Amino acid sequence: MRTTFPANILMTADTVGGVWTYALELSQALAPYGTRVALATMGAPLTQAQWNQVADIPTLTVYESTYKLEWMDDPWEDVARAGEWLLQLEAQVQPDVVHLNGLVHGNLPWRTPTLAVVHSCVLSWWQTVKGEEAPASWHRYRTEVQSGLRAADVVVAPTATLLGQAEQLYGPFRQQATVYNGLHLKHFRMASKEPFIFSMGRVWDEAKNILLLAEIAEQLPWPVYIAGNAQHPATGQHLKLPNVHFLGQLSAHAAADWLSRAAIYVMPAKYEPFGLTLLEAALSGCALVAGDIATLREVWGEAACYALPADGKALASTIKGLIENTLLRQQMADRARKQASRYTTEQMALAYGRLYHQLRPKAAGSRFAALGSTLGLAALE
Repeated sequence: MRTTFPANILMTADTVGGVWTYALELSQALAPYGTRVALATMGAPLTQAQWNQVADIPTLTVYESTYKLEWMDDPWEDVARAGEWLLQLEAQVQPDVVHLNGLVHGNLPWRTPTLAVVHSCVLSWWQTVKGEEAPASWHRYRTEVQSGLRAADVVVAPTATLLGQAEQLYGPFRQQATVYNGLHLKHFRMASKEPFIFSMGRVWDEAKNILLLAEIAEQLPWPVYIAGNAQHPATGQHLKLPNVHFLGQLSAHAAADWLSRAAIYVMPAKYEPFGLTLLEAALSGCALVAGDIATLREVWGEAACYALPADGKALASTIKGLIENTLLRQQMADRARKQASRYTTEQMALAYGRLYHQLRPKAAGSRFAALGSTLGLAALE
């Protein structure tokens, strides 16, 4: 089919975590199609390292702010001010599409078609991690998110599982689509694999559940290395456990080096909407051990080993099985790398290109550059 890509997109992003990586990867992947991205950032100022990343993408212009995000404490005055700022940017940038990576601004009086991506949300997190409904203090969050998503022209999620959860919590939506996240192969490489287990993320994050790996590490014959801070952010407690080596916060280059050498990557997540670090590990030739949850099963299928997130004994047994069976470990690494080849920035850009094309205003059609493409990842329902 023939797809047209927009000349200009106004995109939002926060500067912490996977959404930042996603926004950069997508912006770079859209560049060959003549699409320029105006990226409105919120949550925290950019670091120097992030500004360096931006400088590598000539089609990307960043508009920086520190407005609070909807999941932060008492954010609503900032959310309102951010809305006014975004409308001013729309008037200035004159985008063909507004691509929102937050959940609440879809209900602004946009003059431009809007696409909103649910990367995660508090209510689905609470249900999954805590096993109960979010408390009443999150009622306004629910109301604001529901209003924002229902007003967007299309709602997107990186897995069909998360999209279904979002629809149950906040729907119905006008239109919806699944677009899997992607990474560029050039960022990752395989070196000679070494006998250690690796993981990345906030150790104290209940959703990532890396603490479970740390707690069972003494049962494992290989050392466990974790790219994360061992100090609790609230209490200041330092975690010290046998056979665990905490590496602190690593640069992207250093993390890629550890991944290239790690034989096994473990992410026993309770809640993980897509799992970019698992994708990084797969592209680096690691055998994967993941939390046995629906989103990760959807993404990895038979290309990963799984353990229930609450079962430390099963996690230890699964990891030991890979350690003791070299052939199985290599087979699983090969499967993971093959599966990871489905999740590229090119596929992600083409999928979003189709959605942008379907959203374009008729009057603005001449501002889109016509290109041919075949898509398989985005499906409007």
